[in-house]
Amino acid sequence: MKSITIKGSQRESVGKVSTKALRNAGKVPCVLYGGDKPLHFSADEISFKKLVYTANVYTATIELEGTKYHAILQDIQFHPVSDRILHVDFYQLFDDKLVTMEIPVRLAGTSPGVINGGSLSFAKRKLSVRALPTDLPDFLTADISKLKIGSKLVVAELENEKFSILHPENTVVVQVRTSRAAVLEDEDGEEGEEGEEGAATEETAAE
Repeated sequence: MKSITIKGSQRESVGKVSTKALRNAGKVPCVLYGGDKPLHFSADEISFKKLVYTANVYTATIELEGTKYHAILQDIQFHPVSDRILHVDFYQLFDDKLVTMEIPVRLAGTSPGVINGGSLSFAKRKLSVRALPTDLPDFLTADISKLKIGSKLVVAELENEKFSILHPENTVVVQVRTSRAAVLEDEDGEEGEEGEEGAATEETAAE
């Protein structure tokens, strides 16, 4: 998984006065959990742009006075009016410890059911995945190229030996529903053949 570097400075004081001063200076107070003790630091608000305002998922490399910490974004607080970032919590990653992240799902291929007028329902755009940090995928691929009208793709079809998906195997990720605009003929043309046979029978009866 791709990582974004955030350069910060450790905080000596964590009181309200110092926190307000940091925010006024365009910095965000942060806490890194998961180690021996919580680590308080601050970083420029602009540093979080690619980490927060994106549909992609990244890990973070936090640089504090020459020391690097690998982490994931755990929680973020925004101002209710201005939407400015008020506070960020990180969780430290270790190579030998499993971690859980929300991973986006990307669709691949073209559904024949949609081509025939079906409606695509994308129910799970993100899935909870548990894995070692080095095995976390950037995204999960859902191949919809075989989905006909009435077909669905479930979590079991996205499983991988490198990670586990923390949802029931029968959880529907994406499906193609029938719609009013759907073509009546079966996508394999079976009903079309029956229609031809029916027409031939009518002609024979007329004779």
